[in-house]
Amino acid sequence: MGFYYFDYTYLLFVIPGLLISIYAQYCVSTAFNKYSKVRNSSAMSGRNAAEMVLRMNNVPLIPINPISGNMNDHFDPRSNSIRLSDPVYNKTTVTAMCVAAHEAGHAVQHATSYAPMTIRRALVPITQISSSLAWPMVLIGLVLPIQYDFFIYLGILLYGVALLFSIVTLPVEFNASRRAMIALENSGLCTAEELAGARKVLRAAAMTYVASTLTAMLNLLRIIFIANNRRR
Repeated sequence: MGFYYFDYTYLLFVIPGLLISIYAQYCVSTAFNKYSKVRNSSAMSGRNAAEMVLRMNNVPLIPINPISGNMNDHFDPRSNSIRLSDPVYNKTTVTAMCVAAHEAGHAVQHATSYAPMTIRRALVPITQISSSLAWPMVLIGLVLPIQYDFFIYLGILLYGVALLFSIVTLPVEFNASRRAMIALENSGLCTAEELAGARKVLRAAAMTYVASTLTAMLNLLRIIFIANNRRR
């Protein structure tokens, strides 16, 4: 008779996190696809929208460059530039407009030394190291005898840093979306329907960061759960 082992922590922690992530990705893909087919009435391209947000926040114009790909738009604080993907840069859709405005919101954060963004940038190198070492430390601790459990707790500490990074990311993303919406509303260039669509797109995008944070939290709880069970 074979020996079968079922890790029930997958049911408690991994599967819920996976379902949350899938749902969030579905929502953002649906919203992006829907409003990428809706042109904004002012024929404002993604680049135009980003420039508008910068001007309305009294931030000097910075390089806004096109990049290949899809849904990989971002603000690069190292070069102080905004990079917009093919479906955003020159497109005049509602999706292009609000995505570009959101990235310009990050540029405004950078220009005004927005505290959560400053903290997030400081955590980037630490998070890169901790994320790569967290699970190896946990696995080493699980393989070795129980007196070496400090490896597991080191892994928990390292994974906690990654979770902290996810938590700090939330206000950065929400604030960038808020700045984008305020600029779009105050511009007078968008209809009520377009603003409603922009809100849906930005909320869906924000949900992916919430899902990422919840998934990281569930993974950390799983490691803690496994560590506690070893001592029973």
